[in-house]
Amino acid sequence: MSEITEDQPTAESPESLAEPDAADDIADEAEAAPTTKQTSVARSAGIVSIAVMFSRVLGLIREQIFAFYFGAGFLYDAYVVAFRIPNVLRDLFAEGALSAAFVKVFTDYQINKSEKEAWHLAGLVINALAVVMSVICIVGVIFSRQFVDLVADGFSPEKAALATTLTQIMFPFILLVALAAVAMGVLNTKGVFGIPASASTVFNIVSIIFGLGLAYWLSGGGWFSSADKDAVPGAAAQWAIIGMAIGTLIGGASQFLMQIPSLYKVGFRFLPTLSFADEGLKRVMALMTPAILGTSAVQINVLINTYFVSGIDGAQGWLSYSFRLMQFPIGLFGVAIGTAAIPVLSRLASEGRTKDFRNTLSHSMNLVFLMTIPAACGLIVLGEPIVRLIYEHGKFDSTATSMTALALAGYSVGLAGYAAIKVLSPAFYAMNDAKTPMIIGVASIGVNALGSYFFREWLSHYGVTPATPHGYGHVGVALATSCVALINFVALIWFMRRKIRRLNGRTIAASFLRISAAAAVMSAVCYSSYYLLHMRFGSTSLLHHLIEAFIPIFLGGIVFILAARLLKIAELEQAFAAVRKKLGK
Repeated sequence: MSEITEDQPTAESPESLAEPDAADDIADEAEAAPTTKQTSVARSAGIVSIAVMFSRVLGLIREQIFAFYFGAGFLYDAYVVAFRIPNVLRDLFAEGALSAAFVKVFTDYQINKSEKEAWHLAGLVINALAVVMSVICIVGVIFSRQFVDLVADGFSPEKAALATTLTQIMFPFILLVALAAVAMGVLNTKGVFGIPASASTVFNIVSIIFGLGLAYWLSGGGWFSSADKDAVPGAAAQWAIIGMAIGTLIGGASQFLMQIPSLYKVGFRFLPTLSFADEGLKRVMALMTPAILGTSAVQINVLINTYFVSGIDGAQGWLSYSFRLMQFPIGLFGVAIGTAAIPVLSRLASEGRTKDFRNTLSHSMNLVFLMTIPAACGLIVLGEPIVRLIYEHGKFDSTATSMTALALAGYSVGLAGYAAIKVLSPAFYAMNDAKTPMIIGVASIGVNALGSYFFREWLSHYGVTPATPHGYGHVGVALATSCVALINFVALIWFMRRKIRRLNGRTIAASFLRISAAAAVMSAVCYSSYYLLHMRFGSTSLLHHLIEAFIPIFLGGIVFILAARLLKIAELEQAFAAVRKKLGK
């Protein structure tokens, strides 16, 4: 475990990141180093946020396409389970654990060894990853039916058979995005954030185009399932969803291929070498192995949730659609800030600069709260009009809207915790400590299983109708996941504070309370305006849906900014100062 000692302030070492230009000071320092080309966390996060925003918007469009053509029933339930299995393994073995571990070791090699040795390490990691993931893919394809039965034992034989076919098609997805994750780590370490952050945008575009094209071709020009959304659909409809699965796999390949030109531009060259005994590869694996659970506790919990709602018809779709909406602000803010912070934190830890490490981490946490707390409140109070506007078309009916909005509220309770984990977990890896997040992650998995069962059984007694015989049971599962994310976040904060002695706790707490107060005022305005508009216009047309969603969002945004200015929230003032500085230039 690496120890970092308290460094003394210098002309180049900022005392606090609370000041507008402090983040840029770190950037200037990093840029002066010959081996890396870093930008400030705030500036890099802005670049990533823009790229992620396009990705999330296209992701919503992709979900709208699924909702329109497949609704929330037999076909989409099968697709969700089939995609969730390789997607969770992707997060376990690739994007979360591997990216954080690789960035740490790759940065150390650049600082303490040489550029040549760093590139040699990158080649070894990619080659080893390709071999290991190929083996996992083969095993996954062979045992797909067993995996489906394990995570969705409530499926009918027909639905399980379709889910198995889709799983076999999409399992190689993990190999493709794992390679993309290493490419992203290399480019981020070299100060290139826009291209790898845009990989998800390319995935959505490619998967939509190829998915719809193949769905149309394989189904014979059209697909129409039974009026009963849970009845076994015809062959054409099943071939259509298979086409969407193939499109997803092609989209996964595009995520890696579009980064190859940038890899060669920053100096990477492929070498046909493989050695599992290499010291650097062992370090990556040593960090990655415990990080697998630490980084991916939320995804593992989502897989557990799949099991608990597999007997509730339509619940897979309700949870998937709501989780997609909740992931929008997480990706836009939490992942963006975390992605930008990892290279900076890794460098500061390697150089033993505790004060800068602490300030960067606490500043990143405050940025996460500023963006995600109001977003969470907005999704809770405006969930129904947002879901209605985005999804209620075609086969997605009003019942699906109500159930999805309630699930969204359950997930949004833990939104800030979800996003903060994206920053905190990599901070431990930057200090060569993957065990702490692993222990917390393992514990949270057990808590989630118990919480999911308890909340599902409790809420299943409420909201029972002929259309929803299980009531709000699926909402209980979403709520349990949020509770676990918050517990995970608090535990990570506690252990990080002990590790670096203090964590600017008073500053973080004060910022959190001010942001929460401003968000509470915003929520009251959002709900009141939505209620009045709904009473006045109803929801009879697309125009009314737009009015009910966007006017409350607009009013709430203005109120939040005004309240935040009155409460003197430092991060908002810093953002305005940065904008004024840019405009001045």
